[in-house]
Amino acid sequence: MCGLTGILSRSGSKGSLPGILDRMTARLVHRGPDASGAWYDESAGIALGHRRLSILDLSEAGAQPMHSRCGRFVTAFNGEIYNHLELRERLAAEGMAPQWRGHSDTETLLAAIAAWGLDATLERSSGMFAIALWDRERRRLSLARDRMGEKPLYWGWAGEDIVFASELKALRAHPQCSNAMSHAAVQEFIGFSYVPAPLSILEGVFKLEPGTIVDLGEAPPAAPPRAPLRPGDAHGTISVRRYWDLGAVVEHGLRSPLTDRDEALDTLEATLRDAVSRQMLSDVPLGAFLSGGIDSSLITALMQSVSSAPVRSFTIGFEQQEFNEAPHAAAVAAHLGTDHTELTVTDADARAVIPLLPEMYDEPFADSSQIPTHLVCKAARAYVTVALSGDGGDELFGGYNRYLWGPRLWSRIALMPPVVRSALGGAIEHAPQRMWDTAGKLAGVNRPGEKAQKLGRRLGQASSPDAFYRSLLTEWNGTRLTCFDPQASSLPVDDPVPAGLSGDFAGRMMMRDMRGYLPDDILCKVDRAAMAVSLETRVPFLDPDVIALSARLPTDWKLHGGEAKWPLRQILFRHVPRSLIERPKAGFAIPVGHWLRGPLREWAEDLLQADALAADGLIDPVPVRAAWQAHLSGKADWTPALWSILMLQAWRDRWT
Repeated sequence: MCGLTGILSRSGSKGSLPGILDRMTARLVHRGPDASGAWYDESAGIALGHRRLSILDLSEAGAQPMHSRCGRFVTAFNGEIYNHLELRERLAAEGMAPQWRGHSDTETLLAAIAAWGLDATLERSSGMFAIALWDRERRRLSLARDRMGEKPLYWGWAGEDIVFASELKALRAHPQCSNAMSHAAVQEFIGFSYVPAPLSILEGVFKLEPGTIVDLGEAPPAAPPRAPLRPGDAHGTISVRRYWDLGAVVEHGLRSPLTDRDEALDTLEATLRDAVSRQMLSDVPLGAFLSGGIDSSLITALMQSVSSAPVRSFTIGFEQQEFNEAPHAAAVAAHLGTDHTELTVTDADARAVIPLLPEMYDEPFADSSQIPTHLVCKAARAYVTVALSGDGGDELFGGYNRYLWGPRLWSRIALMPPVVRSALGGAIEHAPQRMWDTAGKLAGVNRPGEKAQKLGRRLGQASSPDAFYRSLLTEWNGTRLTCFDPQASSLPVDDPVPAGLSGDFAGRMMMRDMRGYLPDDILCKVDRAAMAVSLETRVPFLDPDVIALSARLPTDWKLHGGEAKWPLRQILFRHVPRSLIERPKAGFAIPVGHWLRGPLREWAEDLLQADALAADGLIDPVPVRAAWQAHLSGKADWTPALWSILMLQAWRDRWT
């Protein structure tokens, strides 16, 4: 895992490229504390920088930026190519392997690009990555991102220069990088609690979408496009294309579904085991996150099944038992025989992370599980450099509660007139939270009051199944918060889904989550939380073979008998007793709502002052103040919505 930076200059800054690049690269030392590298060609106006976290081939043979053996290509690469040894064998079989200098996956990647081209190489590669590739022969820069968006890559304009990097803080080191906020990004952030690709919080800077390549030819335009480029778009000599399409993979799976459940489970277990085994390739200590839930337990179990020694596993425990899953993780670890480490953190430990968040997530980000995620990464980093996680299992195999009750609820309310639907939502929202908590606990639902009120606020806004889904995923539904005109954005989450999912509401939700929520929330959260402590995380569920196989499993298998992630449960129960796993899904939560009424109240009150909210004409303070007062009174739980505003305000304090 590493950090990359670069500049493609068409301006008078060519002579100062080395100094600017050094400052940009220095901002990413946390992503790569082991070494730093730089390469320039001032005649072409190109500079590549790299910070290295050594994982494979710890020698100088793995140093970057790296040149291909033929001398044509130069790359700065962040990530891992898990099947790079297989690619080396394939190159050798085709008589196209160079004389290898070392055993790094970066060297393999360059050799494959020289032999097959960039697109074909990425199609054949299983990994997570962000790549900057300079073609010295064609004088062309290509930027590429992995299939699902595990690794970040920002690119855009700083004056007339094109700049790119793993994190925004590196781009800000360029003296001409704009500090103007994108109104479209603010608008979407307030709804989603994250900034969705291809937007970034900075005007003229964009996030490259997963599974895409942007090519920048000679003399790129001196100014950014009016709207972010999507695949198929062009702007002067700049063009964006897909090398991998999730929609095509899902469509192919729908046309060739698996029909024998037992055979499907066996195939899925073997495919997952192969993915786990590939991702355990490392020249440094490696472990796993273990929460005791289905996904992390299954990944840890498969790791242990292919390991000759006890796997290192890590979890954190909390003082409040409602949020503490450490005993469950410990029971799973004991059964599997892992070398388990449990760190108990206090509320004060968790709250101490909050001031670090604007720097760690250098654009607004408001999934409060970012706090415990960082704490478990910090705990693991004391022992290992690489950790496997169970992320992606929910989106691929139907793990979120909304996949179960969303279609059922929609089928009941779809025929209601909007006024009746709105009245019902209001009644649910304004019923005392204590009433829902009492009823929900009897039914085994976790945090029922919060969930019921959240649902109530959304019922009146839904005009279609897809609109209902979007309302479930966004905050401040129906409330005009920004003080500027909303801007329509073309986002991956709204792209058309395969026709084969037209009658499958749950399947469409999973597809949209894989395009939006997974890369821009879940994977962003884990990447920043881990890289802040120089820890590499790997996600076996996002192996391309696993994704393709999940697309062949019918949705009613994934949600069989009203049981979320049914296939993963059946495989896990081959390794761990059902009694250690079966319990309500808790997520990775902390009592932020309670803290906002107590120890965080003064901090929040300061950020939510009306004049602070209205600064720069950004936010209408009236609805925010009303929600804040309702939350403080205990009449309603506005935690997620308020947390998004607090993280925006905290980010503004740090960066503007």
